Amino acid sequence: MAARLRAGMAASIMNDKKNYGFTTTILHNDRRKPIEHGSLHKPVHTSVAFGYNDARQLASVFQGKEPGFRYGRQGNPTVAALEDKITRMEDGLATLCFATGMAAIGALFQALLRKGDHVVSSSFLFGNTNSLWQTAAGQGVDVAFVDATDAANVEAALTPATRMVFVETIANPRTQVADLARIGQLCRERGILYVVDNTMTTPYLFRPKSVGAGLVVNALTKSIAGHGIALGGALTDTGVFDWTTYPNIAPNYQRNPPAQWGMAQLRAKALRDFGASLGPEAAHHIALGAETLALRMERTSANALALAQMLEADPRVGAVHYPGLASHPQHALASGLFRTCGSLFSFELTDGIDCFDYLNRLTLGIPASNLGDTRTLVIPVAHTIFYEMGAERRASMGIAESLIRVSVGIEDTADLLEDFRKALQA
Repeated sequence: MAARLRAGMAASIMNDKKNYGFTTTILHNDRRKPIEHGSLHKPVHTSVAFGYNDARQLASVFQGKEPGFRYGRQGNPTVAALEDKITRMEDGLATLCFATGMAAIGALFQALLRKGDHVVSSSFLFGNTNSLWQTAAGQGVDVAFVDATDAANVEAALTPATRMVFVETIANPRTQVADLARIGQLCRERGILYVVDNTMTTPYLFRPKSVGAGLVVNALTKSIAGHGIALGGALTDTGVFDWTTYPNIAPNYQRNPPAQWGMAQLRAKALRDFGASLGPEAAHHIALGAETLALRMERTSANALALAQMLEADPRVGAVHYPGLASHPQHALASGLFRTCGSLFSFELTDGIDCFDYLNRLTLGIPASNLGDTRTLVIPVAHTIFYEMGAERRASMGIAESLIRVSVGIEDTADLLEDFRKALQA
């Protein structure tokens, strides 16, 4: 009885209309709805099947006439709680979670594009995203890669068949900043779906809805989870895009209210049919990590700026790429868009300093391929995550052979500065 009373009181407290801050909202979001046994967190529901006492209710859930769970591939109470949390982070309409961030991006291709469609994408992309668009091009979707730091380049690439414009907020790893607001205005004027990958900034530093993005991508594995122990990705519908203008929505998904058309087709095509589903255990880990997102981003951003400034001032460093530096080509643009410029930067060593030897001299910087971790991670870009695309493509993206990507963690600032400075002393 006491547990039920506490759960009921928690639900009523969080169902009021008060506009809480970012962290308060994320911390208490699970409590907006009653949780089993008064738990403070949504429990891990491992069942893949959900039974109903009334067969008519089961049919009603399948037909979308009432809420409920059909089968674990399409949804789960633990995953649904995380989806609601991400939706509130992005001030969106609805969110779908996927097994990985790449699965979320792949869902765009799988569920929303057809042979003959045209996509305009930033040429400054995470290597795997670039590879995915190359795969799409090989299957009949025309993809134009442009320098998205200037909206004029996007506009010049548009065709009557353009269905989507795709950009990252801050490019990984060279940190180019897309001309986000002007591209958003262009997409609104042309009625084109605008998709923004918010992974590098996270919803705490920037909300793509503010520049007109219809769909937002987040690789939950990275900063939102923050601990490097769970894979996950998400697509959030911001409610900005008019799905009645999108020609690829199948008639059976148009039975839903128009605002739900996109999510309905994505859930069916990318989760039900393609099976790129997030497991409940991973969803639980990500939800717990998300609670400290704002705290971690403040610390990692401050560490990144201090480290980038120190390296830029050292004559043994040839270049540092971080939007928080005044020397960055899009510094003014980034300063007007983002709360801070995030935890990721890259730098190039001067000739004569071997990048592998430098990395091996680091004590705190760990050679690893993830980013957004609580620990500082480093990687030689051209020789690892961008190796497959070849030297010519790397050069076109500004990827120098000595480029080192740094995902800055929450270590004490002085310790990081000393570690990276001492490693320069061969």
